[in-house]
Amino acid sequence: MLNKIILMGRLTRDPELRRTGSGTAVTSFSLAVDRDFKSQGGEKETDFIDIVAWRATAEFVSKYFTKGRMAVVEGRLQIRDWTDKEGGKRRSAEVVADNVYFGDSKRDGAGEYGAAPAYSAPAGRASAAPMDGHSDFAEIGEEDGELPF
Repeated sequence: MLNKIILMGRLTRDPELRRTGSGTAVTSFSLAVDRDFKSQGGEKETDFIDIVAWRATAEFVSKYFTKGRMAVVEGRLQIRDWTDKEGGKRRSAEVVADNVYFGDSKRDGAGEYGAAPAYSAPAGRASAAPMDGHSDFAEIGEEDGELPF
């Protein structure tokens, strides 16, 4: 049997990081996901899907994602039965996230989405290398003769 879901949408609110009694991290958030088709009125419809992430994934989401950020969520559908305050039986569907990826890039300018690795090309070189100077790659120029492959 297979229970696999992949969603791409924007966070409708900031993620909420909590901890269980044993200290396990859990984060909940909601994604706004556009449907692939338009309604009879010609308007695009959107589904709002509840997501829950656990442990390291929960900490990652709470640290790097905010309301409005595009996310790709890979996980499984989970149905929960629960009882409301009036004693009525309720059922909720949510996606349990196994992996969450950035669905957009860091916006230009202010760095609104947190720190991202910075790369620039060192002077006199055509390829980009990490700013810390550590690289396992060296550029082969035309003056170096034949290519090694």
